[in-house]
Amino acid sequence: MSLALTPAMRDALSDWLAGLRALDGAAQATVAAYSADVTGFLSFLAGHWGEAPAPRRLAELRQTDLRAWMAHERGRGICARTLARELSALKSFWRWIAEREGFDATVVLSARNPRFQPKLPRPLTEEAAREVLTIVGLQHETRWIAARDVAVVTLLYGCGLRISEALSLRHADAPLPEVLRIRGKGGKERLVPVLPVARKAVDDYLQLCPLVFSPEDALFRGARGGPLNARLIAKVMEQTRMQLGLPATATPHALRHSFATHLLTAGGDLRAIQELLGHASLSTTQVYTGVDSARLLDVYERTHPRR
Repeated sequence: MSLALTPAMRDALSDWLAGLRALDGAAQATVAAYSADVTGFLSFLAGHWGEAPAPRRLAELRQTDLRAWMAHERGRGICARTLARELSALKSFWRWIAEREGFDATVVLSARNPRFQPKLPRPLTEEAAREVLTIVGLQHETRWIAARDVAVVTLLYGCGLRISEALSLRHADAPLPEVLRIRGKGGKERLVPVLPVARKAVDDYLQLCPLVFSPEDALFRGARGGPLNARLIAKVMEQTRMQLGLPATATPHALRHSFATHLLTAGGDLRAIQELLGHASLSTTQVYTGVDSARLLDVYERTHPRR
């Protein structure tokens, strides 16, 4: 695809991506996805126009060009959700390049996202979450590794951490305080209360762990001493859910969903839950109200005497 870019466009794209990393604190996966999405659009535009556009020529983009790209994407099987993500990346790049080149970005910025039904998170029940915390510790015969796995999943469920956030903790963070400062997506910081059970789980792991730590070492380590790989936690969750008969949606990230849903069910304030999860927008957190409503409707339909 990069062959469809002029040298000037490649430089512009590189500068924009560098800004995402440095100024916006975008994660590497986000930068890679945005790069692929925008490069894909520019490649399409080169074929559509008959030549690779220079940055200044992007001012000539019309709504018909944008609609042609959307039709092309849907024609190759891209779903509405993915197309909405691609359009989001395109808007971010267009806003930046239009300001740099001095043209009006309205054509792209005013484009409406394709409609799609948002997927509801699939949390565990409270009983299943408790069982997971118990069974996870039985998956490995080495005691310190079993304790490590318990500590990680307890942080995911007890604090609502992303797996990347839990694995980014350093030995200097231990013993965990009552309130932990977490740097999440986009470099956004938040304060997360740490339950006593989570602090104890981490303490138990460190007491059993035979490895030597320096303050800046990863808190959670693999069997060979390196930083713990997230795939190992996914694997232990897979073993656990198979033993408990849970669905394939019972992943490490489902524990974070469970944290939010169970707080909401217990009467937690939506704005407070947003802060605990580190969501930039309240609309992201509001999906959990849909989960709670769906669960209530299911209970109603199964138990109401007039059903």
